[in-house]
Amino acid sequence: MGNLKVRVWDVKHGNAIFVRTPNNKNLVYDLGRGDYSENSEDRSPLETLYDHYKIRDIHYLVITHPHRDHIDDILNLDKFNLVSLHRPVSLDKKAILQGISERDRPKFNKFFELDESFTEDATDSTTISNPDNYGGVKINVFQTEELNDNLNNISIFSVLQYEGLKIIIPGDNEYESLELLMERSDFRDAVKNADILIAPHHGRESAYHTEFLKLVNPRVTIISDGSLCDTSANAKYSSMSRGWRVHQKGQKVKRNLLTTNSDGEIYIDFGRNQEGKYLQIEIK
Repeated sequence: MGNLKVRVWDVKHGNAIFVRTPNNKNLVYDLGRGDYSENSEDRSPLETLYDHYKIRDIHYLVITHPHRDHIDDILNLDKFNLVSLHRPVSLDKKAILQGISERDRPKFNKFFELDESFTEDATDSTTISNPDNYGGVKINVFQTEELNDNLNNISIFSVLQYEGLKIIIPGDNEYESLELLMERSDFRDAVKNADILIAPHHGRESAYHTEFLKLVNPRVTIISDGSLCDTSANAKYSSMSRGWRVHQKGQKVKRNLLTTNSDGEIYIDFGRNQEGKYLQIEIK
C-alpha cells in the first residue's frame, strides 16, 4: 500500500481539500473555488481534478455545511461519477435559501438536488467508515444537531487516521459546537494528539477553543482563508502547535502554522516507510 496524500487548495475564504487514499479512492472535502495567490475567482479545484488528474470518480464527498464558500464549485460535480455524499442532517431548506442571491441560487439548488438523491448516505453523529474501503484509512465523523440555528455549528467534523498519523477536518464548527463535542469521550479519543489540524472556521476567533487545541496538540495547523482579518486567531494556533519540518522552496523549515493566503496550496503525504511513521508537508 502507498501513503495517504492530501491537497489543501488555495480557495480564498473557503475550503476545498482533496484526499487520495492508499488504494486510490478519491475523497473530497468541501467545494470552495478561487485562488488567493492569483486573485482569481475562477479557479476550480474540480476542473483541475478532472482535466489534470484525469479523475472521473469521487468516491466520498463531504460538504461540511451548505454555506456558499463551501459549495462554490458544486456545478462542476456533473462531470464526475459521485459514489457517496455526506452532509449534515436536519437541514432547513427554506431557511437556507432565504436571502440567497439569484446568482448563487443554482449552486444551492444543486446542493439540495444532491441532498435529496443521496438519502441513504445522510451522515449522523455515530458514523465511522469501514477502513477496508479506503486502504486502511479510518474516518471518524461527528456532528452536533442541537445548534442548527447556526449552520457553522452543525458542520460535519472528520478525523482521518492512517498508520498512526491523524488529520482533522472540522468544517466551520465554532466554539459552541466544539464545547458540546468535547463532552463526548469518543470525540476526545478521536482528536487527541493529531498531526495536522485544519483550523475550524478558517482560523477565526469564533472557533478558537483552548481546551480543544490542548487536546488536539497538532504538529501543524493549516488555515484555509483569504486575507488576514481582525478576528483571526492565527497567532494562538501557532503557539499551540508543536511544529514540523516543511519543504519550502527547496529547504526544510520548521513551521507551526501554514495558511493558504500566504503559502498557497499545501501538500501532505503521510503513512509509513522503512524508518517508521512518515509525514511530509510541502508548499510550492
